Formats: sequence, structure tokens, C-alpha cells
Amino acid sequence: MSNLIGNRFRVLVFGQSHAPSIGAVIEGLPAGFAPDWDAVSAFMARRAPGGSALSTARREADAPEILSGLNERGETCGAPLAMRIVNGDARSRDYEKLRDVPRPGHADYPAGVKFAGHNDIRGGGQFSGRLTAPLCFAGALAMQLLAREGVRVRAHIAQIENVFDAPMDFAKPNLDAIAAEGLPVVDSAAGARMENAILQAKAEGDSVGGVIECFTAGLPAGLGEPMFDGVENRLARALWGIPAVRGVEFGAGFAAAGMRGSAHNDAYRVEDGRVVTQTNRHGGILGGITTGMPIIVRAAIKPTPSIAKTQESVSLSRNENETLTVDGRHDPCIVPRAVPCVEAVVAMALYDLLLERS
Repeated sequence: MSNLIGNRFRVLVFGQSHAPSIGAVIEGLPAGFAPDWDAVSAFMARRAPGGSALSTARREADAPEILSGLNERGETCGAPLAMRIVNGDARSRDYEKLRDVPRPGHADYPAGVKFAGHNDIRGGGQFSGRLTAPLCFAGALAMQLLAREGVRVRAHIAQIENVFDAPMDFAKPNLDAIAAEGLPVVDSAAGARMENAILQAKAEGDSVGGVIECFTAGLPAGLGEPMFDGVENRLARALWGIPAVRGVEFGAGFAAAGMRGSAHNDAYRVEDGRVVTQTNRHGGILGGITTGMPIIVRAAIKPTPSIAKTQESVSLSRNENETLTVDGRHDPCIVPRAVPCVEAVVAMALYDLLLERS
């Protein structure tokens, strides 16, 4: 099933952007786990819309309603945990014309072909970033469970358009250096330039994309299975579930293609009785297996395709060229709200790996 991910920690996502609700069913939570619901709410609030001029004006409370999976003391009881989030601020009328004139950069056209015109066009239907809300719920629980194992996941905005954040040390990343308020960046001056780039694009009726860099510290060596079930494979599959992701790379990533082996290789040494590498261009994974070094993964996020500028499209009913102006409320840049989504799916995939070890 394409909406289901995980082997031991399994998450099934359901719903559409303008359906009555969206949600998830989660299997694999240990019995007796009492989630910190305030922490879950705070994590989900980071991706919620309507918070600033940098995001869409659509406002959703994103208050999860637990349907099953807890006992009378509020602990997980061994049954699947089911939750839903009510969709409350949808304007479906903004999407009526899109069944005939598909939006460039969206799944409107291929989804219409695949489902013979029966796809839910409102808000992008099941292809909407709205469905990352239940992913963030599941990821928030996974992050709490990872923390009990000494594992921490944190991401920052590495790039917005042509503005770059300060680089972090791959071998010993200081995750506390990432700002907790405003844009999650290391360099506040770079964050201010990123905000200006977003607002400039918005003023011009356009949008911008960027890159999110995610660090995971504390994982032991030896997790993962070659060759098609390696750690990169599992993380990439999870990250591609975020609709705006256009590229994924690990460690030095594509930059490795321009290096020599002597520059790319990470020398081993013993430090405090354990084997580590002096650098971490391999991003914590070799042969699909964790090395014990921090895992470094980056996700490229495309510019929001719904923009105010007039774009070229087609009329499917008339089989002729057409122009389209997209109405409605849309993010000029999805990257800030995608940061917790990246953290969530990374946490889900890695907690699943940890469960397989036991």
C-alpha cells in the first residue's frame, strides 16, 4: 500500500487536503509509553500554516484527536494508535476550474489521467502538503522514543534560493546552535536574508525553494541492511513522501563527484575508546549501514508551484492551449514549514531501524 511506510514502526496516512479530516494509524509503539502531548503539539505547530507573512493565510488548528491505542491512563496499550485532524479552513471553490486547466508543477494532470478524472482536485487532494501534518504527529512520537535511546534529530535551513546558512561540522554538529525561534538557521544574518528573499518573491507573485539539512546524532553503528534496504534507501523513501521534495543526498552528496578519494575518504581513529572518523563526508552511512557518526541528509525543496503569476497550461476539455492564474492562499516558500516534516520522517525511519535491531 503506497500510503504505508515502515516495517516495525508502521505509519498509514489517510485523508485529502479538503476532506473532513486527515490522519494516521501507527503500529509498533511500545506498550506503556506515555507521550508528552505538549511536546507533540509544539512540534506540530512548527509546520502549521498561517503563522507569518512567510506562509499561506490558511489557518488550521492541527489538533490531533486520538481515536484508539491508549488505555485509561493515557498510555499506549499495544493496539494501533489511530488519530485524526479535522480540516477546518478549506476554500474548495478556489479549485473548481483546475480539473479542466491543470496547474503547472502540480499533480493535477497525471493524477487525473491515473484516476480517470475521479481524483480529488481540491487543495491537491491526497497529493497536498496538508498530509504532512499526520506525518509530523507520528514523527513527534518517534522523536520522543528515539530520545529515550540517546538519539536526537534536528534540521536547519541550509539554503533559500541563493542564500546559504553557515555550514555545520558534520563530525560534531552543534544541534543547539540552530535557532529555536524564527527560521531554524545557525546564522541569524543569513536567516534575515532568507526572509527577504521569500518576501521579495511573494511581492512579485512568485515563490522560492531551498534545501533542508538534517542531522541525527547518537545512533549506534551497524544498523541497516544491504543492498536495497540500507539506511539511505529507507531515509530516501521516507523523505520522498513529502510532496515538495525534489532531491535527496547524504554526507558530501553530489559534491563527492568533484573530489578525489583522498579528499572524500574519512580517516578512522579511536576516541574515548570508540571508533570514529575525523571527518564525516560519508554522512554516517557506508554500505547502507550506520557507522556511529552523525547521519547527514539533505532534501531539496522545490518552489511552491501555486503562484500568482499567469502561467501557461491547457484546457483538457477543449484540447487546446490555455493560460491559468491560480487563486487561493499559498506559501511563497514551503521550506520553513517543511523543516519539521523532514525531521519527522527521518525520525520515523530511524526508529523503525532501531526496532529491527532488537
